[in-house]
Amino acid sequence: MLPTMTPFVTVAMPCLDEEGYVEACLASVFAQDYPADRFEVLVVDGGSVDRTRAILDRIAAREPRLKVLENSKRLQAPALNRALEAARGSVLVRMDVHCEYAPDYVRRAVEELERTGAANVGGAQRAKAKGPFQRALAAALQSPLAVGGARYRDAAAEGFVDTVFLGTFKVEALRALGGWDEGAATNEDAELNQRILAAGGRIYLSRAVVVHYYPRASFRALYKQYRRYGLGRARTALKHRGLPTLRPMAPFLLVTTAAVTAVVPVLRPLFVVGGAAYLAACAAESLRVGRGLSLPERATCAACFPVIHAAHGIGFATGLLRAALGRESVF
Repeated sequence: MLPTMTPFVTVAMPCLDEEGYVEACLASVFAQDYPADRFEVLVVDGGSVDRTRAILDRIAAREPRLKVLENSKRLQAPALNRALEAARGSVLVRMDVHCEYAPDYVRRAVEELERTGAANVGGAQRAKAKGPFQRALAAALQSPLAVGGARYRDAAAEGFVDTVFLGTFKVEALRALGGWDEGAATNEDAELNQRILAAGGRIYLSRAVVVHYYPRASFRALYKQYRRYGLGRARTALKHRGLPTLRPMAPFLLVTTAAVTAVVPVLRPLFVVGGAAYLAACAAESLRVGRGLSLPERATCAACFPVIHAAHGIGFATGLLRAALGRESVF
């Protein structure tokens, strides 16, 4: 049940070159069962060069709740801060274009924010596929081998956690916290959640808040995504002198261990044995989570694990090296 005084909600959505997703995404947003006169949608475009702006302009012409804002800095953190600055609502619901939302998403998020007293409420990151590669990757992302047991990846999880997918916030509290860190090229949500925890706030993961997202559609895109995640995590760890959990460190430790055992002659037998065991684990896990997939899709699923681990680990190591060489500020 919503509070007696239904809060006015601002939906904040960064956007850049999303012609393949933006229309379906906004359709699921405007189909929300939240009172139509109690929310606005701010799409902050980072200078799209495909048909995204034409699609947004067409939708805005018939939907007065949609406003399109400009983001000259292109990155997500500045886009979200632009929306936070312009927000008319007392509650901000952060959304992504690569997602489709349950009809009760906004209502449930607002209800859970009020019920729990949390500083941030979100749902699990449920993957949805459009093709064979995404089906294989979606299966891999259900596995602890890929995501390290992150609770926000588990659709059955409920309770207070260290981070959630997307998020719902009280606008006044979010502004007091300074919004998103615009120096973060990625990992801006996890960095914000770390500041929330450091300030004494709590973060709640709710099964009632349902959203599906579309993962990357190729190994190249997957590698680039997770390398950026690794870079972002390193920056966050250095900025805050630690992380809420050691989970993000696992790929870095895996990559550095593999590199050391491969390079040091006396340790090479460990590299061979460890590498064989690792690949066997990837294959076995792809069979477990890939039930219902075709044989080529299961092979793709198995290959997703080392790509994710290597990309994140290399990104984390690169972030640490850049900071050590003074090439990137973390403050």
